[in-house]
Amino acid sequence: MGMDRIADRAIIDGKRFAAGLLDDITARVKKLEEETGQVPGLAVVLVGEDPASRVYVGSKHRQTLAAGIASFKYELPAETTQEELMALIDRLNVDPAVHGILVQLPLPAHLDANAVIQEINPNKDVDGFHISNAGRLATGQPALVPCTPLGCLLLLKDRLGANLSGLHAVVLGKSNIVGRPMVQLLLAESCTVTIAHSRTRNAPELCREADILIVAVGRPGLVRGDWIKPGAVVIDVGINRVEAEGKSRIVGDVAFEEAGHAGAITPVPGGVGPMTIACLLSNTLTAFCRQHAVNID
Repeated sequence: MGMDRIADRAIIDGKRFAAGLLDDITARVKKLEEETGQVPGLAVVLVGEDPASRVYVGSKHRQTLAAGIASFKYELPAETTQEELMALIDRLNVDPAVHGILVQLPLPAHLDANAVIQEINPNKDVDGFHISNAGRLATGQPALVPCTPLGCLLLLKDRLGANLSGLHAVVLGKSNIVGRPMVQLLLAESCTVTIAHSRTRNAPELCREADILIVAVGRPGLVRGDWIKPGAVVIDVGINRVEAEGKSRIVGDVAFEEAGHAGAITPVPGGVGPMTIACLLSNTLTAFCRQHAVNID
């Protein structure tokens, strides 16, 4: 189990779990290369000079190479046109060395991000944002799943075991990136699922009924201790930068210090965050295997 016991609650160590997942991916990529003479390839496209995006892309590039996956990094100027970006996506769609394509968001304001995402070949859509993958996930078919919800599910199964059937899960947040795909993943595990959001009138009461509470709203400390059922497993997806006493720090959407009665909880940082890149590389490996009809499990 990827946890340490701190005080009277279990801290879910996403950093440790992600490291183990990356070790497994690295071993599978090596085996794949030995058996087929090929390795998966991931193309990451960055448009503009957003500082946070540059950091993310750099981290993805390093971890991709460390796992033995070929990394193709495209850094385009902020004034890149929609037509130029779409033309690059079209070239990557037919490049046999590229098995996964990721366009780093946000894009500059003059670009249509949704059109760009829908231009990606769904079989190479390792972010899992294409409407075809969303539809496959919603109808129980094999899909490339958004990385953050996939990471959340892996952490839940590590904590609770493979069988989540019958547990009541509450997902707080309805974004296409986390909330909605998280609901579909939990339904596929036969959980009873409630989704709540900013317009939900009785959110605290609903959250208190949850065996599993997933919080992804982007509001620091929104979920207070009295929102959490004793013994519940809490997955905090929020990453918020706050200023206090002249210092900046990263906090989640859950008031962590008030959640001592949770059965287990992810910290921020060090919980869900490290899982996202690990699941991106897992999706790249999955995409390769599906495109080449190979199985190395």
